[in-house]
Amino acid sequence: MTMFNRFMFGGDWNPEQWPEDTWEHDIRLLEDAHINEATINVFSWALLQPDEQTYDFSMLDRIVDLLVRHGFAIVLATGTAAIPAWMARDYPQVMRTGIDGTHQVFGGRHNFCPTSPDFRRFARALASRVAERYAGTPGLEAWHVNNEYGNGGGYCYCDLCAQAFRGWLERKYGSVEELNRAWCMNFWSHTIHDWNEIVPPVTYGDAIGTDKCVISGLQIDYRRFQNEQMLDCFRLERDAIREHDAHTPVTTNLMGVFKDLDYYSWGREMDVVSWDNYPGMDTEPSFTAMCHDLMRGVGGGKPFMLMEQTPNQQNWFPYCKVKKPGEVAKLSWQAVAHGADTVQFFQLKQSIGGCERFHGAVIGHDDSERSRTYREVRALGADLERRAPALMGSRVHGQVAVVFDWENYWSLEGCVGPTQGLHYPDEVHRFYRPFWRRNVPVDMVESTVDLATLKQYRAVVAPTLIMVKPGVAQTLTQYVREGGTLITGYMSGIHNEFDLVVEGGYPGPLRELCGLWVEEIDAIAPDAHIDVAIGGRTVRGSIVASIIEPEGAQAIATYGGDDFYAGTPAATVHTVGEGRVVFIGTALDAEGMSAVIDPVIDACGAETVDSPEGVEVMRRTADDGTVFTTVINTAGRPVRWPHALGGEDLDLAPFETRIM
Repeated sequence: MTMFNRFMFGGDWNPEQWPEDTWEHDIRLLEDAHINEATINVFSWALLQPDEQTYDFSMLDRIVDLLVRHGFAIVLATGTAAIPAWMARDYPQVMRTGIDGTHQVFGGRHNFCPTSPDFRRFARALASRVAERYAGTPGLEAWHVNNEYGNGGGYCYCDLCAQAFRGWLERKYGSVEELNRAWCMNFWSHTIHDWNEIVPPVTYGDAIGTDKCVISGLQIDYRRFQNEQMLDCFRLERDAIREHDAHTPVTTNLMGVFKDLDYYSWGREMDVVSWDNYPGMDTEPSFTAMCHDLMRGVGGGKPFMLMEQTPNQQNWFPYCKVKKPGEVAKLSWQAVAHGADTVQFFQLKQSIGGCERFHGAVIGHDDSERSRTYREVRALGADLERRAPALMGSRVHGQVAVVFDWENYWSLEGCVGPTQGLHYPDEVHRFYRPFWRRNVPVDMVESTVDLATLKQYRAVVAPTLIMVKPGVAQTLTQYVREGGTLITGYMSGIHNEFDLVVEGGYPGPLRELCGLWVEEIDAIAPDAHIDVAIGGRTVRGSIVASIIEPEGAQAIATYGGDDFYAGTPAATVHTVGEGRVVFIGTALDAEGMSAVIDPVIDACGAETVDSPEGVEVMRRTADDGTVFTTVINTAGRPVRWPHALGGEDLDLAPFETRIM
């Protein structure tokens, strides 16, 4: 079932940055590039509301009228993503306070305090007025609330947030005694006797930088609190829209593996998930694929919107490499293959001022059709216009579930020891990549997913599951007992939901299920590795090495080298009921992960397609059973695939996409 009336190809357009007599020229260039959608009004609060009492929609009216006359689809933002100067001046508490205590003055964007009652009041009023004025506009396909919540500004640590946090904790724990127990507050004389003694995790208090804290439970709970505060801000604008428009989908743009917000909680509040895909020049195609799968998972498996990508360069990297010929088309089709029902850019026209003036755009500073970027976008638009609409509404059906859990993200990267080398998204990707290489479709799920859902999958993969929340160990155990395959490993089963260590030895509540005891965790220096022997070959482990004592599990790989634990298990398998658990004790390189996981893929019966290196194969299935198979050469070189899916040889140009 499709959510939109057309396959939208477009992106952010900011005509307020240029003289009005240029707008028609822009529209002609965009139409010639087959662009049929514009996202507008993202950063227009200061124009829409020049002072507290005045609203002025005259310019936005003319922009909307122009798009309607030309038959464009419209994604209309509420305009609340940057505070206007008058508000920062007259209501300074609307501005965010940083972790170092610095209170922000006017400037930047994403700069509001999510607890501020004045911010909430003004944001809701603007969203309501925008919705009231433009609901029912021809071509209006979606409402866009705010923009990239949390990006650039981080959490707020002001007095308003501190006071609200104390109330949040009192409702959660009920008593200071229970909070002291949950946070292990007898450590370093942190015992609390009154709620007002609680201080947010600031760098001039308990915070150790931005990610770690003396009291880890304080850090985890403050992250939970700030996530809820920002989500409340989304809800209040969404609900204001719903008072005037009961049907048009409402979204806000997410950011893949962005750390500070638990996107699963956001996905449950959004009609459709949209996200901004900005891979770096060294980002592996498999990592981008994982991010698409994650955003689809956040949305409950429904098709999503590719709200932003760049048609050429990003502007915020230290070195901003241009996209190679065909690369933007490859990235766009990869999004569609993983479940996107739109392809959109930031931005449609390149700014001449401000910090984004070197960010890529469909219409560049040359303001013509001559640029390579424009010509490639035009070719992509024609291709999408011809092939993409048939895929709309179809779904990806994963055969393997990979756990990505934001509270595990916070817990793992909040550890002070045993290493600084673990970055949660990279470790999830380490486990995800072997499935991508075999073209096994993957669904990303949160750790608390129920048993009925898990039983749909041939295997469940839970990388670095350091925080095991209530009920999770029991669900995983039952899944395995009934014939499921679980893959987990290093740094798993250590913390409970309060970020306290589970006593009784690692991996805590997963110890019996995994059939082993991790007695120690050795840290490996960034420039070092440890040899691991598996299947007659030697691969490499890094970052950490779990020193394992089997308790029923059988070794399938062993450590090499000359350390005292050489010859002990580096990876194990344990049979439990009708199923089994594979435990990987160290961060294996790509060859090592495939050596462990490939036999698991084969044994669990997952459907595979063994394509050449760099060729991705994805399937989307429509409601009528039609299967669309997308073959993408993610490499910037020609690839020949002998005896491909149809039995014939397939020659793929660099970044070429075929749909079958």
